[in-house]
Amino acid sequence: MFSFARLRGADPTLGVEMASTGEVACFGADAHEAFLKAYLSTNTKLPKKGDAVLLSFAAPYAHRALAPAYQLYELGYRLYATQNTADYLNQRSVPCEKVAFPTDESTQDALDAAEVLKDGSVRLVVNLHSPESQRLADNYLIRRTAADYHIALITNTQLFETLAIALARHNHGDFLALKPASLFHHYKMEKNEDAWTDVDEFH
Repeated sequence: MFSFARLRGADPTLGVEMASTGEVACFGADAHEAFLKAYLSTNTKLPKKGDAVLLSFAAPYAHRALAPAYQLYELGYRLYATQNTADYLNQRSVPCEKVAFPTDESTQDALDAAEVLKDGSVRLVVNLHSPESQRLADNYLIRRTAADYHIALITNTQLFETLAIALARHNHGDFLALKPASLFHHYKMEKNEDAWTDVDEFH
């Protein structure tokens, strides 16, 4: 977790030297449960069915981003995507609505990606950019707007894959440990014989 909202104008993407800044460690029955616990511990709210997700990924990541994008669609999220991403997904049976890049003036009738983020309907942004991208300024504006409006932002392909699987499993009820509202609620629900400490001892 890194508080880019406090760094006005900074690009919300982590380099090698920053990747371990603000780490969160959690236990789970498996990697996906532990990941989702860590994700929630950063005060990031999970998108609900019907919420919107904005997708924009560079061509080198398209083949890996396809499966998680389809998973999000299957979970009932509304998908927005920038032009090439939308074309790629729609051609592969992943329905999404096309939005224009913030600086693109040639598509006046299309929704603007930055404006879509500002209207409050988008709960997750996935921006998988590459150094070779010809839309560096636009990708920055998308990431920066997400940070400024406190929208969850994913900029790593592996993280996108992991999140999609974790959300799918959570939606199917696989992660029972995520149901309590807090750790203290969990303790109240836990049976004495299941506790790993004495009954009167804080655990």
